[in-house]
Amino acid sequence: MTEYIPYGRQSINDADITAVIEVLRSDFLTQGPAIEAFENEICRVTGARYAVALSNATAGLHLACMALDVGVGDIVWTSPNTFVASANCARYCGAGVDFIDIEPDTGNISIAALRQKLQLAERENRLPKLLIPVHFSGRSCDMQALSELALQYGFSLVEDAAHAIGARHQGVSVGACRYSRATVFSFHPVKIVTTGEGGVVTTNDEALYRRLLRLRSHGITRNPAEMTDPPEGAWVYQQLELGFNYRMTDIQAALGLSQLQRLSDFIQKRKVLVARYRTALADCAVQLPRADADADSAWHLFVIRVAAERRKAIFDFLRQNQIGVNVHYMPVYWQPYYIQLGFGRGLCPQSELYYQQAISLPLYSDLTTDQQDHVIALLQSIL
Repeated sequence: MTEYIPYGRQSINDADITAVIEVLRSDFLTQGPAIEAFENEICRVTGARYAVALSNATAGLHLACMALDVGVGDIVWTSPNTFVASANCARYCGAGVDFIDIEPDTGNISIAALRQKLQLAERENRLPKLLIPVHFSGRSCDMQALSELALQYGFSLVEDAAHAIGARHQGVSVGACRYSRATVFSFHPVKIVTTGEGGVVTTNDEALYRRLLRLRSHGITRNPAEMTDPPEGAWVYQQLELGFNYRMTDIQAALGLSQLQRLSDFIQKRKVLVARYRTALADCAVQLPRADADADSAWHLFVIRVAAERRKAIFDFLRQNQIGVNVHYMPVYWQPYYIQLGFGRGLCPQSELYYQQAISLPLYSDLTTDQQDHVIALLQSIL
């Protein structure tokens, strides 16, 4: 039987397993010291002042919206070329959602399309409270340009960096929050670093950090300085607002901390594989992702574009040959839930065309060159 090659998968070594076993043998399986150690390492990797570990990245997006007081009557804008969580987080808070079209050669939000939509929204008094740019495939959006527009039009920025741990842009690490209020990362098994399931929010804003800590644990504080009344004993905690149980376990944090020690190696291996794809497919009838010197992508995904009328045939052929290609993403507003909210086709033409042409090829750090060559040979044969 031909070996199945997925589009992405985790890389687990003996050090990861040992780290998890040590926690299982410790006094803390959750809410213990591994959480803080993991958060500290995230801060070291990204350069952010604070990090809050969570059960998943969707929880991070949700709490970031809550902590920034997004609510009924507000509007949040994001990219349609993303997983639904990037928009759902605003809906959880009762806010409206709208979408900005993308650059066809990066999959990221188009600055020109954003500027045009902001000008129209200003005239109609419908400016967003929050923009969530998505660093698609591991490549950072132009955060400096976005921050200039945020300052001009008065909205906040939360980066959806689910694909982008370890990425840099113009020499700045994604997650440093130089231009945003917060950044959200994902550690799902297909991502560059995994905690099994998990996410984290980074920020440089201490007040935002303190609120995120409360919101991840039911809105509860044990800090006397935050309580409404002096506590009568060390056992007292107070619920200051309605939060959630979005905590990460120490088991997950230990795995993540171990994985982060190999982050540079993971990304370097991905870059080697990307370079091999570029060389092998240079003369094929495909469009490759744009390569810029100042956009140091983490390469979570390697997405090629083929003729729309041939995409399904190519996709099916590769799947039939045990190559687990995927498609990232159907525009969010094409989902039935968003259609019910009034969205329709034609809103973001570049995103819609991207979806009709995109195929995500296998890319993960343990992908061997022999496996990649097999993928390339099959792709070349049908192209």
